[in-house]
Amino acid sequence: MPENLLELKNISQIYSSGDSKFTAIREVDLVLQEGEFAALMGPTGCGKSTLLRIITGLQSPTSGRVLYRDQPLTGVNPHATIVFQTFALFPWLTVQENVEVALKARGVPPKLRTTRALDLLDRVGLDGFETAYPRELSGGMLQKVGFARAMAVEPELLCLDEPFSALDVLSAESLRGELLELWTGGKIPTRAILMATHHIEEAVFMADRIVVMDKDPGRVIMNLRVDLPLPRNRKDPKFLNLVDRVYMVLAGQTQPEHVELGTAPGEPGRTRALPHINIDDLTGLLEHLDNMPNNRADIYALAQELQVNSDELLRLIEAAELLGFANVAYGDITLNPLGETFAEASIRSRKEIFATRIRRLPLFKWLLGLLRASDKKQMEWDVVQKALELEFHEEEAERQLDTAIDWGRYAELLAYDDSSQILFLEPGAA
Repeated sequence: MPENLLELKNISQIYSSGDSKFTAIREVDLVLQEGEFAALMGPTGCGKSTLLRIITGLQSPTSGRVLYRDQPLTGVNPHATIVFQTFALFPWLTVQENVEVALKARGVPPKLRTTRALDLLDRVGLDGFETAYPRELSGGMLQKVGFARAMAVEPELLCLDEPFSALDVLSAESLRGELLELWTGGKIPTRAILMATHHIEEAVFMADRIVVMDKDPGRVIMNLRVDLPLPRNRKDPKFLNLVDRVYMVLAGQTQPEHVELGTAPGEPGRTRALPHINIDDLTGLLEHLDNMPNNRADIYALAQELQVNSDELLRLIEAAELLGFANVAYGDITLNPLGETFAEASIRSRKEIFATRIRRLPLFKWLLGLLRASDKKQMEWDVVQKALELEFHEEEAERQLDTAIDWGRYAELLAYDDSSQILFLEPGAA
């Protein structure tokens, strides 16, 4: 039986901001065995990157235990390394020097550093680029340098934090195949790989097991074994069924309105966050559904048709549900009569419908109420953000305010002056 390389026991991560607390991860259990390639899958904000930082020892959890080969982990994990989505290379160093940096930090002698760096660059296909500088390389080649640098220290556990998300489609596809070739061919010293991704098809294509997470707070909701031989065929019905199954879990099912809407800031219960989407993209999705037979589409098929990644599509679907334009069940999305009316309406009518729908949202009711009660029907950005930080961590509070202003402007309920950073209530919303 394979040995357990890593074990997380009841891991929680809570961040504090003033008097408020935000739970990023709650009571996560996870086991990773030797020889396993596992993928952490979930929407933005579910805590995937936080888990990787905890596993590599870059931060300590608020509670719970991290065991590596059955021993408690304290401090930085010397047996693990991480590759980030940003290339994080030193621009003033050559490709070879960027790889050798990791070895120098470990006290490896210069001659051995050079030998190992050249060998790894050859393995990842960068032989001949040793003296090139990062500015001379494409995105895919930059990430190859990142892989070589990570593997230079011969980690038992290689953690990947959305390593292909900053690449163009063709570069990402090429690099996925090359990483799998190195892994399955035993050409790297790594004993296990844990990859965080929001790309569902990528996870099914590469991993032996998919750990599906949900957010608010981040938690594991499913472990899915991918029992398909490598290399995998994306047109194989079994492959397609697995992708569809993950979409079904992440998309969930439309709940009764009082559950979908949540509560307002300061009220008991969960404050429902606004999905970070572009309104034009949402309109495009609804128009697309309006042209589908029975106004219905398979969510996985939609990702292919619209050429959007799974994380972006799921946010658009969440917004459509929240606004009451569509219903989700069993991996399908169906445009309802209100959504159909919106999709076929004029520009002015769409704005009016949108304004009516967002007035129902507890967070918007709260924000409009603050502005109505304030002097001159206006408030400073910082004041509103500080109030939102009682419900969300600082970055998310800023994103929520950005999204609220964007939606409010479209609906002609809110105005915002960036130079003075003042929010205004539009006359028609008073």
